Amino acid sequence: MREKALSTPIDSAELAGLKLKIGDIVYLNGLMVTGRDKVHQRIALQGCPSPVDLNGLAIYHAGPIARQKTISDHLDQQFGQEWEIVSIGPTTSMRMESCQGDFLKAAGSRLIVGKGGMGAKTAEACRKLGAIHTVFPGGCAVLAASQVERVEAVHWLELGMGEAMWVLRVKDFGPLIVSIDMAGNNLFMDNNKLLEARKNESLKSLFLCNKIDLT
Repeated sequence: MREKALSTPIDSAELAGLKLKIGDIVYLNGLMVTGRDKVHQRIALQGCPSPVDLNGLAIYHAGPIARQKTISDHLDQQFGQEWEIVSIGPTTSMRMESCQGDFLKAAGSRLIVGKGGMGAKTAEACRKLGAIHTVFPGGCAVLAASQVERVEAVHWLELGMGEAMWVLRVKDFGPLIVSIDMAGNNLFMDNNKLLEARKNESLKSLFLCNKIDLT
């Protein structure tokens, strides 16, 4: 396991230079854009152009809790509004499995952040397009919010706060665990296979023990 710092925008060539493997840890700096089901559907399935150039940016499977706060501009004494992220825990990434590859192809994003693993379709898309999927630890939504320096913009707010596209500037965002690397290796699928093999061995041993006559 290695730790790497990564800054967006980043393309596949730069990402490949980091030689990230499943299980490695990444800390992200730069711009990260949220996108859950409806954002993925709009871009990948409906062909809607993204209001943000996502090429080279990180896409975060998340729906934040945000609030507007009133701030004073000391230069001209005018008042304006800005958003503050209160909580931003990851959404289960598998919800985007059916269209994640199409989204990556259309948007140009090469770094995915979410919760839990993704399946074979996403792993193949990562291999073909030169992308990775990473996992932000569940239950750390307030920690994640503390790593957001500011909200740069919000788009498609008509979808609702959780489904809107939030453009966030983050610093040392993580730890992010690489769950799918650029070779298409899949940490969660590998672990499931290992668990299944160990389970079968345990059941086999249990069956054999029950067959032994101890009288």
